[in-house]
Amino acid sequence: MPSYLHESLVALFRNRPKLAPELLHLALDVDLPLYTEAKIDSAELSELQPTEYRADLVVLLMDGKPVLGIVVEVQLSRDGHKRLVWPAYAMGLRARFRCPVILLVVCADDGVAKWAATPIELGGGNQFVPMVLGPSGVPEITDVETARRDPELAVLSAAAHGHDADLEKALRIAAAASSASLDLDPSVSLLYADLIYSSLSEAARKALQEMDPAKYEFQSEFLKRSFAEGKAEGKAEGEAQILLKLLALRFGVVPENIVAQIRTASTEDLERYAERVLSAETLEDVLK
Repeated sequence: MPSYLHESLVALFRNRPKLAPELLHLALDVDLPLYTEAKIDSAELSELQPTEYRADLVVLLMDGKPVLGIVVEVQLSRDGHKRLVWPAYAMGLRARFRCPVILLVVCADDGVAKWAATPIELGGGNQFVPMVLGPSGVPEITDVETARRDPELAVLSAAAHGHDADLEKALRIAAAASSASLDLDPSVSLLYADLIYSSLSEAARKALQEMDPAKYEFQSEFLKRSFAEGKAEGKAEGEAQILLKLLALRFGVVPENIVAQIRTASTEDLERYAERVLSAETLEDVLK
């Protein structure tokens, strides 16, 4: 079953079809054909075996007709089976649209990226070589304005560099990505915030939790906006779910007994807890 990280990374490419060609050009120095539109197409790459030959995502670059097909595969670990089917993905898409095709493999680990980039021997001296992007190759987006122009790239940057040894840089990237997420649909904002926070190293999370929220607008504004949207739905269960997200962002993993307490709390208690999220030093301070 695909993991949360896998599905979250795929969502970045699905939500912004231009992200795949942007990364090919910016990070991998690929010359792209002129195109006027990037769109998502069916990832079923075989009429005979759709389950066997289903890629994570297919992006088509269009200029009146398809001019380039991009198969996007998120690969989190070594999997020898994928090296057997990746060439089939590319050839299936090429046969369907009769245009050049690139297989872009996005990895969350540089060791996996090195494995994925090894040429695939097809026999008779023929090779298939995927284009591979590991975390070290993802651009570092630290500027808020740049992040707001391309929030998916900013979130991918935060996911890639959250374990950077330079904590200050990792937090600047996370701040830029979080700020960029504020203007998006609430459900997308929460997905991106979860991905950003979960991608931070333990040291970076600890540093973030020890910061004065008033000095970091991206965090306080996200918390206030998120709970306001949950409250607007007028349902205690919706408010509880939002509050649990906010507590996880502020304090890390929420213990099961506190999860149960939040889920059974009244609307009045939930609102009181939410008011304390930004100022509380500990999870217990929120619930006292």
